[in-house]
Amino acid sequence: MQGRNTSIAIAKGIAIILMVIGHAECPGGLMSFIYLFHMPLFFITAGYFFSRKNVEQPWDFCCKRFKGLYVPFVKWSLFFLLIHNVMFEIGILNETYGNWEGGVTHPYSLKTMLQRAVHIVFAMGGYDEFLAGAFWFFRALLLSSILFLVFFRLIDGSAQWLHGWRTAATIGVAALCFAVLKITFDLKVSVVQGGIRETWGILFFGLGVIYRHIEENIGFNYRSSGYWAAMAVSVALLAIGTMEHWAGMNLAPKLADVATLPLTGLAGFFAVHQLSRLIDCREWWLKRVLVHCGEMTLYIYVFHIISYKAVSVLKIWYYGLDCRQIGCHMVIHEHHDDFFWILYSIAGVGLPLLWMWGYRSVKKRFFSAPSATSGH
Repeated sequence: MQGRNTSIAIAKGIAIILMVIGHAECPGGLMSFIYLFHMPLFFITAGYFFSRKNVEQPWDFCCKRFKGLYVPFVKWSLFFLLIHNVMFEIGILNETYGNWEGGVTHPYSLKTMLQRAVHIVFAMGGYDEFLAGAFWFFRALLLSSILFLVFFRLIDGSAQWLHGWRTAATIGVAALCFAVLKITFDLKVSVVQGGIRETWGILFFGLGVIYRHIEENIGFNYRSSGYWAAMAVSVALLAIGTMEHWAGMNLAPKLADVATLPLTGLAGFFAVHQLSRLIDCREWWLKRVLVHCGEMTLYIYVFHIISYKAVSVLKIWYYGLDCRQIGCHMVIHEHHDDFFWILYSIAGVGLPLLWMWGYRSVKKRFFSAPSATSGH
């Protein structure tokens, strides 16, 4: 059996940590840098593992995608929907403090809860914006990966030269062209949030396929001048993008983003993957931590926002703030230029891991079936 690709697990671990740092309202320059590539990295990683087997067995691929993305989305979206009003009762949410734009959330009526539940199940929308605001990723990755598979099966082999990575490149170019049309004419797509993130997702999924082809057929040799040239270009693109505040996978893209986002997304993945390969070369604590984070990406993604609340309590005490500021989304905005973003980042990664460790320990101790060799 082929061993795990731990360098990709490390890359995912780095990506999820960067996402948590970005959501913690870190300093502006660092946030601009992170948003250039941290979400594209997840889509490229998914495309990296796309193979001919997926094309030949599409039903298996789709089932795995639904099991890995749709099922957790519905489960955790309904969970946060059910506890929404409870969060109001205990003071975690309120109608006074909210996001940077001044938006707040309100208790749900029974009708609102039912409508949101229907939206969750049938449209992968309707999730709690203040407790599960990052859940758009599940829908975007599910739709983009399945649409990529459909387009790949339709296009691959339709011309003599159109095969494998060339098919992926063709799909990527088509996604870019559609993004141009969508942005130019403000085209509406019947997908929650308009479909622009799914469009980017198809592009980056295809870039993952192409990257895997290059890696397998050309390789990345640390001793070659081409490798260091690629690293220099990647770092330069990320530096320029940070200074110029180029956009990430936001909901209101501009035409300039069509030119910049694919470059910074791929540059970020290349740099992070090469860093991951270096970390993967030896057995040490950093490798173990990042691999574990990569394997626990789902739970960090689901629970990092609510984990921030523990640090918000500390920040309220430290500055003597109104206790209702715990309802700020995602973190307390007042004194945002301090160093509390570091504590938010630690809690956003560490608490989900701690909770899952505790849950699994309790489950193993009290609910595991006794072994055949245990006592009578």
